[in-house]
Amino acid sequence: MTTTTGPSRRAPLLVLLTGQAMASMDTSIAAVAAPTIRADLAGPPALTQLVLAGYTLAFAVLVVTGARLGARHGPARVFLLGLTGFTVASLACGLAFGPVTLVAARVVQGATAALMVPQVLALIQATYTGAARGRAIGAYSMILALGVAAGQVAGGLLVTLDAGGLAWRTAFLVNVPVGAVLLVVGRRALAAVATPPVRPAALDLPGVLLLAAAMLTLVAPAVLARDLGWPGWTVPAGVGVGVVGFGLFLRHETRLTRRGGASLLDVAVLARAGVPAGLLAGCLVMGCYAGFLFTLTLRLQDGLGFSALAAGLAFLPYAGGFALCGLAVPLLPGRLRAALPLLGPPVLAAVVLAVAVLTRQGWPWLPGSLLLVVGGAAHASGFSPLIDRLAAALPASAATAFSAMISTGTLLAAVLGVAAIGGLELALPGTPAAAVLTSGLLLAAVVAAGRCAHVLRPADALSADAPSADALFTDALSGDPPSAGPASVGRGANGVAPVGGVLEPDR
Repeated sequence: MTTTTGPSRRAPLLVLLTGQAMASMDTSIAAVAAPTIRADLAGPPALTQLVLAGYTLAFAVLVVTGARLGARHGPARVFLLGLTGFTVASLACGLAFGPVTLVAARVVQGATAALMVPQVLALIQATYTGAARGRAIGAYSMILALGVAAGQVAGGLLVTLDAGGLAWRTAFLVNVPVGAVLLVVGRRALAAVATPPVRPAALDLPGVLLLAAAMLTLVAPAVLARDLGWPGWTVPAGVGVGVVGFGLFLRHETRLTRRGGASLLDVAVLARAGVPAGLLAGCLVMGCYAGFLFTLTLRLQDGLGFSALAAGLAFLPYAGGFALCGLAVPLLPGRLRAALPLLGPPVLAAVVLAVAVLTRQGWPWLPGSLLLVVGGAAHASGFSPLIDRLAAALPASAATAFSAMISTGTLLAAVLGVAAIGGLELALPGTPAAAVLTSGLLLAAVVAAGRCAHVLRPADALSADAPSADALFTDALSGDPPSAGPASVGRGANGVAPVGGVLEPDR
């Protein structure tokens, strides 16, 4: 592995974070533009949801496969391939002449995002070490968590400005110049950190099909049922069938691994004590965040008459709190950092309840903004240090599998969080029911994080004479035997943002 120094260390991170931001923001940008799209293209009522769901479903179905392709062909190469496809698909969206063309281009956008996003974490791990990696992960966590809210603001601005009379088309065309610049800069910046790929005998096609069917069955009803008028039982039925599908997929992967085959996902990651509990805690936090953002948007827009742009601006203090906490966490003593995943979710739960009370009569900007600053800081405290702890306990060879699990888990959490928490808000508007459910789930996250903290002791981290995570990562990708040392574990943090979920109510 080649590491970079000086200003050149910042170039790969800038490329990776900008690519992640494009994918994370795209759903909410499109959600803000969706009403204008439907009016302009004279599409059916379902067009709004198909424009949004096409992206989400394609990403959900292919993200694990995208992660595996990165391990097989090299993360830098697959990242740039995904970025190229995403940029071209964005151009096709902006030039779409009818509903069918637009929905097809959105599906391609989601599929290429699934190639691009899982590589971001692997490349951050391959490029940065020590304190630099901690800072990179802090910036990455902010992008993945707040991209949706930022997209709502950006989408509102683009549609409101109506540059060149293009209206909603600028919401997609804005990706084209950004993507083109990233491709030029990225080819040079990422060349220094490209790592030799692992080349298994063949892609696990049965695993791809099993996982795709499970994801599609679980996500499609949660995303489409409400707006397409499907019966209420389709969502829980989809969840049940999807869980069975995941079980079949994991069983297939376990058997394939035991036979010495090249599995799609390294399920051995889940055998590490404390990892399942930690993944559950992180997914609960992200799912509650998605549900909270959705319900707050509903209350501000439908209840208080805010525009989409104004609702997005109201949420900016949350982003500020997240960013401030993300900058401060690396400076804290290790023991306090380890306690943050237990402290953050209860504080966020209290903020959710307080905001529910505050929005009954209006939105007082000063107290509301202060509450959201605290909520953003609590969110950062409950998520980033937890993922860092999990990453430190896993071998670097598991980076791709862990990234895929985080990506899939947080996506499912966001979709189901919107379906459950948002559905309760729609069923019981003006009541604290959705806030109470959100708070309860956040307290469940504390229990799961506590289990993770109890099992994953600080002793799991690298000892002084252990091989570095970067060396292990290079060995894993090259197929060489692991470097000698008493512990084969990597330091760092992992996490991929949900790039889906309908976080904007239809207008």
